[in-house]
Amino acid sequence: MPEHPGVLQGRGAHGTPYGDAALPDKRQVAASFSRAAASYDAVAELQRNVGMQLLARLPAALQAHRWLDLGCGTGYFTRALAERYVQGEGLAVDIAEGMLQHARPRAGAVHFIAGDAEFLPLQNASVDLLFSSLALQWCSDFPRVLNEASRVLRPGGVLAFSSLCVGTLQELRDSWLAVDGFVHVNRFRHFQDYQHMCTVSSLQVLALQREAQVLHFPDLRSLTTSLKDLGAHNLNPGRPGGLTGRSRIRALIEAYERFRQPDGLPATYQVVYGVLQKPLLVVRA
Repeated sequence: MPEHPGVLQGRGAHGTPYGDAALPDKRQVAASFSRAAASYDAVAELQRNVGMQLLARLPAALQAHRWLDLGCGTGYFTRALAERYVQGEGLAVDIAEGMLQHARPRAGAVHFIAGDAEFLPLQNASVDLLFSSLALQWCSDFPRVLNEASRVLRPGGVLAFSSLCVGTLQELRDSWLAVDGFVHVNRFRHFQDYQHMCTVSSLQVLALQREAQVLHFPDLRSLTTSLKDLGAHNLNPGRPGGLTGRSRIRALIEAYERFRQPDGLPATYQVVYGVLQKPLLVVRA
């Protein structure tokens, strides 16, 4: 990896994270999203809506001379940040090399770096804004993510993130529960866990909210295909292996049809929005 200003070498996505063992192995997450890079943008309606709402929550007075798009994906919000902070220097980090390869030709950032939110390959106090939309739900050790954010932010710098919590894809989860006892839907943290971890961190909580967003699909296949094209299909430990039998698929369709609304089959996402700030240095007399 070439030398970058504000970037430490040799601190990529290595080391075994500790925390919620029920969350997916990030190597599988990286591989899944790398495979989905080409199809991602075509089905990323929710991701764009959530990211735009997160952008709207950024403090208006924030001067981001160097900003970081963490979990940049295909670079959609890397470009949006570059347009917002025209005079700033942009860094884009993602654990999925396939996403970085897709994002690089579209510019927006000065540097594109393969890295892990729990082991950021950045120097201390090197960025003014850490922006991360719908990426941190894949991190098993969220307190470490907050510690890393605090480490790389300059005093007064801002961490703005969106994530997912319990209740996401609840209709699909409940439908599978009616069919069998296997894990078919990605697990997420409780919103109360986000509240606690943010409150006890070294960062000041400026805002932390949960909002539901509902997508509608004409049928179950459209929903599952969308999840696969996003790279966000079932990545949990304990998921069933092999093909799902036709009888179980029919039973799942029948169970999910009970949730049908006039606009189609609902898929609810419980989105967490957080804006945190690193306290300014206190100069003592």
